[in-house]
Amino acid sequence: AGCSDSCGGKILANVLSMTKSFGAVAACGLAGGMPLNTTVAPFILRGVTLAGIDSVFLPREKRLAAYDRFGPMLTPDKLGLICGEDKTVTLGELPDLGKLMLQGKVKGRYIVDVSK
Repeated sequence: AGCSDSCGGKILANVLSMTKSFGAVAACGLAGGMPLNTTVAPFILRGVTLAGIDSVFLPREKRLAAYDRFGPMLTPDKLGLICGEDKTVTLGELPDLGKLMLQGKVKGRYIVDVSK
């Protein structure tokens, strides 16, 4: 089991606590904050690995190697598994979207158009 986390903070702590034995978590963002309030339990009791992803200073040649390796895997059908269908919502749609999220029926990212 594994996860790629772009939030950090409390969400990353929760992800680490739920990662199965010998799973790996890649941390690549801090949208939820820099503090990480957790214990060493996931690491020493279940062998969980936390890997930091430097998306800012990674040399260009390493980025290109990653794109060359993983780009062919990102086919439209695979991307469709993780992308939301109606990606832009209004503020008025947020309560219903939130209910769907809590039911696990939402995938991908959504943009909230605050002008509508």
